[in-house]
Amino acid sequence: MSFWKGIQSPFFVMAPMADVTDVAFRALVAKNGAPDVFWTEFVSADGLYHTREIQKLRDEENPLMRDLLLEKGQHPIVAQIFSSKPDMIAYATKLVAELGFDGVDINMGCPDRAIERQGCGSAMIKTPEVAREIIRAAKAASSLPVSVKTRVGYNKESLDEWLPVLLAEAPAAITLHLRTRKQLSLVPADWELMKKAVAIRNRLNPDVLLIGNGDVESVAQGKQHIADTGCDGVMIGRGMFGNPWVFAGRTREETPLTEKLAALIELAHAFERIMPPKSFAILKKHIKAFVIGFDGAAQLRAKLMEAESASELERIILENHV
Repeated sequence: MSFWKGIQSPFFVMAPMADVTDVAFRALVAKNGAPDVFWTEFVSADGLYHTREIQKLRDEENPLMRDLLLEKGQHPIVAQIFSSKPDMIAYATKLVAELGFDGVDINMGCPDRAIERQGCGSAMIKTPEVAREIIRAAKAASSLPVSVKTRVGYNKESLDEWLPVLLAEAPAAITLHLRTRKQLSLVPADWELMKKAVAIRNRLNPDVLLIGNGDVESVAQGKQHIADTGCDGVMIGRGMFGNPWVFAGRTREETPLTEKLAALIELAHAFERIMPPKSFAILKKHIKAFVIGFDGAAQLRAKLMEAESASELERIILENHV
Protein backbone atom coordinates (compact mmCIF):
# COMPACT_ATOMS: atom_id res chain seq x y z
CA MET A 1 0.00 0.00 0.00
CA SER A 2 1.18 3.53 -0.78
CA PHE A 3 2.72 5.18 2.27
CA TRP A 4 0.65 8.26 1.41
CA LYS A 5 -2.49 6.37 2.48
CA GLY A 6 -1.24 6.21 6.05
CA ILE A 7 -0.34 9.86 6.45
CA GLN A 8 -2.69 11.93 8.56
CA SER A 9 -3.24 15.67 8.11
CA PRO A 10 -1.69 17.96 9.09
CA PHE A 11 1.63 16.64 7.84
CA PHE A 12 4.94 18.26 6.95
CA VAL A 13 7.38 17.30 4.24
CA MET A 14 10.89 18.28 3.20
CA ALA A 15 11.25 20.28 -0.01
CA PRO A 16 13.50 18.91 -2.76
CA MET A 17 16.26 21.51 -3.02
CA ALA A 18 19.27 21.36 -5.34
CA ASP A 19 22.58 21.22 -3.44
CA VAL A 20 20.70 21.13 -0.13
CA THR A 21 18.68 17.98 0.53
CA ASP A 22 21.51 15.53 -0.03
CA VAL A 23 21.89 12.48 2.19
CA ALA A 24 24.10 14.37 4.67
CA PHE A 25 21.62 17.18 5.28
CA ARG A 26 18.74 14.72 5.45
CA ALA A 27 20.62 12.81 8.15
CA LEU A 28 21.03 15.99 10.18
CA VAL A 29 17.32 16.75 9.87
CA ALA A 30 16.37 13.16 10.72
CA LYS A 31 18.44 13.33 13.88
CA ASN A 32 16.88 16.58 15.05
CA GLY A 33 13.24 15.99 14.15
CA ALA A 34 12.25 14.16 11.00
CA PRO A 35 9.57 15.38 8.59
CA ASP A 36 6.66 13.10 7.74
CA VAL A 37 8.20 12.62 4.28
CA PHE A 38 11.78 13.16 3.05
CA TRP A 39 12.59 14.30 -0.48
CA THR A 40 15.80 14.08 -2.50
CA GLU A 41 17.29 16.77 -4.67
CA PHE A 42 15.87 16.59 -8.17
CA VAL A 43 17.70 14.28 -10.56
CA SER A 44 17.72 14.20 -14.35
CA ALA A 45 16.19 10.96 -15.62
CA ASP A 46 17.98 11.47 -18.93
CA GLY A 47 21.25 11.99 -17.08
CA LEU A 48 20.79 8.84 -15.04
CA TYR A 49 20.28 6.80 -18.20
CA HIS A 50 23.26 8.37 -19.95
CA THR A 51 25.74 7.97 -17.09
CA ARG A 52 24.70 4.42 -16.19
CA GLU A 53 23.81 2.87 -19.54
CA ILE A 54 25.91 4.83 -22.05
CA GLN A 55 28.96 5.99 -20.09
CA LYS A 56 28.83 2.88 -17.90
CA LEU A 57 29.94 4.83 -14.83
CA ARG A 58 30.01 2.80 -11.65
CA ASP A 59 27.43 4.04 -9.17
CA GLU A 60 30.10 5.06 -6.66
CA GLU A 61 31.70 7.39 -9.22
CA ASN A 62 28.45 8.64 -10.72
CA PRO A 63 27.59 12.13 -9.39
CA LEU A 64 23.91 11.65 -10.17
CA MET A 65 23.76 8.45 -8.15
CA ARG A 66 25.13 10.37 -5.15
CA ASP A 67 21.87 12.32 -5.25
CA LEU A 68 20.04 9.02 -4.75
CA LEU A 69 21.97 7.77 -1.73
CA LEU A 70 19.81 6.37 1.05
CA GLU A 71 20.43 5.94 4.77
CA LYS A 72 18.43 4.45 7.61
CA GLY A 73 16.14 6.87 9.38
CA GLN A 74 15.23 8.67 6.16
CA HIS A 75 11.89 7.02 5.36
CA PRO A 76 9.42 7.45 3.87
CA ILE A 77 11.45 9.15 1.16
CA VAL A 78 10.50 10.33 -2.31
CA ALA A 79 13.00 10.59 -5.16
CA GLN A 80 12.33 13.59 -7.39
CA ILE A 81 13.13 13.17 -11.08
CA PHE A 82 12.59 15.19 -14.22
CA SER A 83 12.41 14.58 -17.97
CA SER A 84 10.13 15.37 -20.88
CA LYS A 85 10.59 11.85 -22.27
CA PRO A 86 8.25 9.12 -21.00
CA ASP A 87 10.82 6.36 -21.60
CA MET A 88 13.39 8.19 -19.52
CA ILE A 89 10.88 8.74 -16.71
CA ALA A 90 10.06 5.03 -16.83
CA TYR A 91 13.76 4.14 -16.61
CA ALA A 92 14.37 6.43 -13.62
CA THR A 93 11.22 5.28 -11.84
CA LYS A 94 12.26 1.64 -12.10
CA LEU A 95 15.71 2.57 -10.82
CA VAL A 96 14.53 4.42 -7.72
CA ALA A 97 12.13 1.57 -6.96
CA GLU A 98 15.06 -0.87 -7.07
CA LEU A 99 17.10 1.44 -4.83
CA GLY A 100 14.48 1.28 -2.09
CA PHE A 101 12.69 4.60 -2.33
CA ASP A 102 9.11 4.84 -1.13
CA GLY A 103 7.80 7.09 -3.89
CA VAL A 104 8.72 9.04 -7.00
CA ASP A 105 7.96 12.70 -7.58
CA ILE A 106 8.01 14.47 -10.95
CA ASN A 107 9.32 18.01 -11.05
CA MET A 108 6.97 20.23 -13.05
CA GLY A 109 7.84 23.50 -11.36
CA CYS A 110 11.55 24.30 -11.58
CA PRO A 111 11.99 27.68 -13.35
CA ASP A 112 15.64 27.20 -14.31
CA ARG A 113 16.11 28.05 -17.99
CA ALA A 114 18.41 25.11 -18.63
CA ILE A 115 15.75 22.75 -17.28
CA GLU A 116 12.99 24.46 -19.25
CA ARG A 117 14.93 24.19 -22.50
CA GLN A 118 14.60 20.43 -22.09
CA GLY A 119 10.83 20.80 -21.88
CA CYS A 120 11.01 20.01 -18.16
CA GLY A 121 10.27 21.76 -14.90
CA SER A 122 7.76 24.59 -15.17
CA ALA A 123 7.80 24.29 -18.97
CA MET A 124 5.50 21.30 -18.42
CA ILE A 125 2.71 23.72 -17.50
CA LYS A 126 2.69 24.79 -21.16
CA THR A 127 2.56 21.22 -22.47
CA PRO A 128 -0.24 19.48 -20.54
CA GLU A 129 -0.40 16.49 -22.87
CA VAL A 130 3.29 15.79 -22.29
CA ALA A 131 2.70 16.14 -18.55
CA ARG A 132 -0.03 13.50 -18.78
CA GLU A 133 2.26 11.11 -20.65
CA ILE A 134 5.02 11.61 -18.10
CA ILE A 135 2.76 10.79 -15.15
CA ARG A 136 1.36 7.73 -16.95
CA ALA A 137 4.85 6.48 -17.74
CA ALA A 138 5.93 6.79 -14.11
CA LYS A 139 2.81 5.04 -12.83
CA ALA A 140 3.23 2.17 -15.30
CA ALA A 141 6.92 1.65 -14.57
CA SER A 142 6.66 0.46 -10.96
CA SER A 143 4.36 0.07 -7.98
CA LEU A 144 5.72 3.23 -6.35
CA PRO A 145 3.19 5.99 -5.69
CA VAL A 146 3.71 8.91 -8.08
CA SER A 147 3.43 12.54 -7.01
CA VAL A 148 3.96 15.87 -8.77
CA LYS A 149 5.46 19.18 -7.66
CA THR A 150 4.43 22.19 -9.73
CA ARG A 151 3.36 25.85 -9.68
CA VAL A 152 0.01 27.60 -9.91
CA GLY A 153 0.68 28.73 -13.47
CA TYR A 154 3.33 29.89 -15.91
CA ASN A 155 2.97 33.58 -16.79
CA LYS A 156 -0.24 33.87 -14.81
CA GLU A 157 -2.28 31.79 -12.40
CA SER A 158 -4.03 29.02 -14.33
CA LEU A 159 -5.29 26.56 -11.73
CA ASP A 160 -8.63 26.12 -13.51
CA GLU A 161 -6.80 24.78 -16.56
CA TRP A 162 -3.64 23.19 -15.15
CA LEU A 163 -4.74 21.45 -11.95
CA PRO A 164 -7.52 19.37 -13.62
CA VAL A 165 -4.92 17.98 -16.05
CA LEU A 166 -2.91 16.62 -13.13
CA LEU A 167 -5.91 15.46 -11.11
CA ALA A 168 -7.18 13.46 -14.10
CA GLU A 169 -4.03 11.31 -13.88
CA ALA A 170 -4.66 10.62 -10.18
CA PRO A 171 -1.20 11.10 -8.68
CA ALA A 172 -0.97 10.24 -4.99
CA ALA A 173 -0.13 13.84 -4.11
CA ILE A 174 0.36 17.22 -5.75
CA THR A 175 2.60 19.88 -4.22
CA LEU A 176 1.72 23.40 -5.28
CA HIS A 177 4.33 26.12 -5.08
CA LEU A 178 1.98 29.06 -4.65
CA ARG A 179 3.66 31.30 -7.19
CA THR A 180 3.74 31.33 -10.98
CA ARG A 181 6.87 30.58 -12.94
CA LYS A 182 7.08 34.26 -13.91
CA GLN A 183 7.03 35.30 -10.26
CA LEU A 184 9.92 32.98 -9.35
CA SER A 185 10.39 33.71 -5.63
CA LEU A 186 10.29 37.48 -6.05
CA VAL A 187 6.84 37.94 -4.49
CA PRO A 188 5.20 36.37 -1.43
CA ALA A 189 3.55 33.00 -1.96
CA ASP A 190 -0.20 33.44 -2.42
CA TRP A 191 -1.78 31.04 0.07
CA GLU A 192 -5.24 32.29 -0.85
CA LEU A 193 -4.81 30.34 -4.09
CA MET A 194 -4.63 27.12 -2.11
CA LYS A 195 -8.30 27.54 -1.18
CA LYS A 196 -9.12 27.57 -4.90
CA ALA A 197 -6.91 24.54 -5.51
CA VAL A 198 -8.59 22.61 -2.69
CA ALA A 199 -12.04 23.38 -4.12
CA ILE A 200 -10.95 22.10 -7.55
CA ARG A 201 -9.41 18.98 -5.98
CA ASN A 202 -12.50 18.29 -3.89
CA ARG A 203 -14.70 18.52 -6.97
CA LEU A 204 -12.57 16.48 -9.38
CA ASN A 205 -10.51 13.97 -7.38
CA PRO A 206 -10.75 14.18 -3.57
CA ASP A 207 -8.39 11.21 -3.13
CA VAL A 208 -5.36 13.26 -4.26
CA LEU A 209 -3.45 14.87 -1.40
CA LEU A 210 -2.66 18.58 -1.78
CA ILE A 211 0.54 19.97 -0.27
CA GLY A 212 1.18 23.70 -0.06
CA ASN A 213 4.64 25.21 -0.56
CA GLY A 214 5.98 28.73 -0.23
CA ASP A 215 7.40 30.95 2.53
CA VAL A 216 6.68 28.58 5.42
CA GLU A 217 9.20 29.12 8.20
CA SER A 218 7.73 27.00 11.00
CA VAL A 219 5.40 24.13 11.82
CA ALA A 220 3.08 26.54 13.63
CA GLN A 221 2.80 28.72 10.53
CA GLY A 222 2.22 25.63 8.39
CA LYS A 223 -0.55 24.37 10.66
CA GLN A 224 -2.28 27.72 10.34
CA HIS A 225 -2.10 27.54 6.55
CA ILE A 226 -3.58 24.04 6.61
CA ALA A 227 -6.40 25.19 8.89
CA ASP A 228 -7.09 28.27 6.75
CA THR A 229 -7.01 26.60 3.32
CA GLY A 230 -8.02 22.97 3.78
CA CYS A 231 -4.90 21.51 2.17
CA ASP A 232 -3.55 18.28 3.60
CA GLY A 233 0.07 19.12 4.26
CA VAL A 234 2.84 21.67 3.95
CA MET A 235 6.26 21.47 2.34
CA ILE A 236 9.07 23.43 4.02
CA GLY A 237 12.04 24.53 1.94
CA ARG A 238 14.07 27.58 2.88
CA GLY A 239 12.70 27.30 6.40
CA MET A 240 15.09 24.34 6.83
CA PHE A 241 18.15 26.51 6.14
CA GLY A 242 20.13 26.83 9.33
CA ASN A 243 17.30 25.12 11.18
CA PRO A 244 17.34 21.31 10.92
CA TRP A 245 15.09 21.42 13.99
CA VAL A 246 12.20 23.01 12.06
CA PHE A 247 10.13 19.82 11.79
CA ALA A 248 10.46 19.32 15.55
CA GLY A 249 8.67 22.64 15.91
CA ARG A 250 11.69 24.69 16.90
CA THR A 251 12.46 28.10 15.40
CA ARG A 252 15.93 29.43 14.62
CA GLU A 253 15.66 31.86 17.52
CA GLU A 254 15.02 29.06 20.01
CA THR A 255 18.24 27.21 19.20
CA PRO A 256 21.42 28.14 21.12
CA LEU A 257 24.32 29.31 18.99
CA THR A 258 26.63 26.58 20.26
CA GLU A 259 24.12 23.98 19.06
CA LYS A 260 23.88 25.61 15.64
CA LEU A 261 27.63 25.66 15.17
CA ALA A 262 27.94 22.06 16.36
CA ALA A 263 25.31 21.07 13.80
CA LEU A 264 27.22 22.87 11.05
CA ILE A 265 30.40 21.00 11.97
CA GLU A 266 28.53 17.69 11.97
CA LEU A 267 27.01 18.48 8.57
CA ALA A 268 30.39 19.43 7.10
CA HIS A 269 32.00 16.13 8.14
CA ALA A 270 29.04 14.10 6.86
CA PHE A 271 29.02 16.03 3.58
CA GLU A 272 32.74 15.50 3.08
CA ARG A 273 32.34 11.75 3.45
CA ILE A 274 29.97 11.51 0.48
CA MET A 275 31.24 14.22 -1.86
CA PRO A 276 34.55 14.74 -3.69
CA PRO A 277 36.80 17.47 -2.21
CA LYS A 278 36.11 19.96 -5.01
CA SER A 279 32.43 19.95 -4.03
CA PHE A 280 33.05 21.32 -0.52
CA ALA A 281 32.13 24.80 -1.76
CA ILE A 282 28.50 23.64 -1.99
CA LEU A 283 28.46 23.78 1.80
CA LYS A 284 28.78 27.56 1.69
CA LYS A 285 25.05 28.11 1.43
CA HIS A 286 24.68 26.26 4.74
CA ILE A 287 27.39 28.41 6.30
CA LYS A 288 25.38 31.50 5.39
CA ALA A 289 22.28 30.01 6.98
CA PHE A 290 23.82 28.74 10.23
CA VAL A 291 26.20 31.63 10.92
CA ILE A 292 23.89 34.64 11.14
CA GLY A 293 22.17 36.85 13.66
CA PHE A 294 24.77 37.22 16.43
CA ASP A 295 27.64 39.54 17.28
CA GLY A 296 30.64 38.67 15.16
CA ALA A 297 28.61 36.54 12.72
CA ALA A 298 29.82 38.37 9.62
CA GLN A 299 33.46 38.02 10.60
CA LEU A 300 33.15 34.31 11.45
CA ARG A 301 31.17 33.68 8.29
CA ALA A 302 33.87 35.32 6.17
CA LYS A 303 36.53 33.07 7.68
CA LEU A 304 34.42 29.94 7.24
CA MET A 305 33.86 30.76 3.59
CA GLU A 306 37.58 30.23 3.07
CA ALA A 307 37.51 26.71 4.55
CA GLU A 308 38.27 23.91 2.11
CA SER A 309 37.58 20.94 4.38
CA ALA A 310 35.44 19.91 7.31
CA SER A 311 38.42 19.81 9.66
CA GLU A 312 39.39 23.34 8.67
CA LEU A 313 35.83 24.55 9.20
CA GLU A 314 35.77 22.92 12.63
CA ARG A 315 39.10 24.46 13.57
CA ILE A 316 37.96 27.96 12.59
CA ILE A 317 34.78 27.62 14.68
CA LEU A 318 36.63 26.31 17.73
CA GLU A 319 39.29 29.01 17.50
CA ASN A 320 36.85 31.87 16.99
CA HIS A 321 33.73 30.89 18.88
CA VAL A 322 34.11 28.61 21.89
